Amino acid sequence: MKIHEYQGKEILAKFGVPVPRGIPAYTVQEAVEAAQKLGGPVWVVKAQIHAGGRGKGGGVKVAKSIEDVKKLAGEILGMQLKTHQTGPEGQKVRRLYIEDGADINKEYYVSAVTDRATQKVAFIASSEGGMDIEEVAHSSPEKIITVFADPEKGLTDEQAKQIADGIGMPADSTAQTVDILKKLYTCYMETDASLVEINPLNRDSKGKVMALDAKFNFDSNALFRHPEIVALRDLDEEDAAEVEASKFDLAYISLDGNIGCLVNGAGLAMATMDTIKLFGGEPANFLDVGGGATPEKVTEAFKIMLKNKNVEAILVNIFGGIMKCDTIATGVIAACKAVNLQVPLVVRMKGTNEVEGKKLLADSGLPIISADTMADAAQKVVAAVKKA
Repeated sequence: MKIHEYQGKEILAKFGVPVPRGIPAYTVQEAVEAAQKLGGPVWVVKAQIHAGGRGKGGGVKVAKSIEDVKKLAGEILGMQLKTHQTGPEGQKVRRLYIEDGADINKEYYVSAVTDRATQKVAFIASSEGGMDIEEVAHSSPEKIITVFADPEKGLTDEQAKQIADGIGMPADSTAQTVDILKKLYTCYMETDASLVEINPLNRDSKGKVMALDAKFNFDSNALFRHPEIVALRDLDEEDAAEVEASKFDLAYISLDGNIGCLVNGAGLAMATMDTIKLFGGEPANFLDVGGGATPEKVTEAFKIMLKNKNVEAILVNIFGGIMKCDTIATGVIAACKAVNLQVPLVVRMKGTNEVEGKKLLADSGLPIISADTMADAAQKVVAAVKKA
C-alpha cells in the first residue's frame, strides 16, 4: 500500500523528522486559503499522486504570490500528470499540497528498505539527491552507499554517522542527520513500512537538515495492525479492478495482454503466465483465487477479469489440494452463466476431486475447452485467441 507525500510527511513529523509546513488542498480555493494560512513569501504547489518524477512532469511549481498559487493550482489540479512511473496514460491529479518554500542549498537521498537477502533493513543513501536514484546507480554507482541495520540492534549511532559521512554531510549538520536517520529507522519499523524514501533530504544555507519529500510503501500483510494507515488509502490512485478484487480477498494485478488467467496459488499463477508467454500469448492479469475459493468468489473473479475489454480468452488452471476441483468447476459453471461468457474458456484441473470436477464441466453444456497439462492448456488458449 502507498500513500501521498503529505501523508508521509505527517507520519515523519510524528516521529520527529523535520519537514516543511504544508496543507493539503482539493480545490483551487482551498489551495489559495492554504497559502494564505501558511503566509509567504514563497510557496510550492505540489501535485499529489502515487508516482515519482512529479517535478519533471510539471506537477511541482514554485509560486511567489497568492495569484501564482491560484493560477498554478488551477493548472495542476485535474491535469493528467505523466511521469516515468505512471506510464503514457498518466495519472489524474485530484489533490494538491501547498507547502512553504524551502531554502535549498544541498540535496541528498536516503531510504530504508527491507533486504531479504540479509534479513536486515538496508539504508541506501547518496550525495545526489533530487534525482532518480536509478539514474545515479547507473551513471555514478560510487555515489551510493548502503548500510545494513540489524533489527535486533536497530540503526546504531556509528552506522548513522557512517551514512552521514558517506554522503558528505558537513560536520555542523552531522549530529542532526544522525538523529534524523535514527528516527527514520524507528518510523520504518513501527509503521511496518516496506520502503521509506526521502528524496531530497535538504541541507539549507544555515546547515539545517529537513525532509522535502516523503515516499512510503507499507507491508500489506501488516496493515491489520495499523487502521490509522489503512485510513490513508486513496482508492483513486489504485487500479479499479485491483481494488474490487481486494474486496473479495482475490490477489489480482492487471497486465497488458489479452488472456485472462484464473489460478489457485501464486507460484502456479506465475508459472501459468510464463507458459502462456512461452507459446506466444500474453497474460491479461495475475489472479490467485487462493486455497479457500467458493463458487461466489470464482464468479466475482470472472466478472473482474472480463471488465478488462482486452480479454479475448480465459485460462483456468487449478491444482486441487485444499481447493477441490469440483468446487472450482461449480464456480466456473456459475460464473459462465452469470456473466454470459462470450470468450473462449480453457480449463485445466489436476488433483483432489479432479474426476468429479471434469464431469461437472462436461455435463454443463457450456463450450468449455478441456486441457490435461499446462502446456496443452496454454497452447489451446493461445490458439483460441488467434481464431477469435
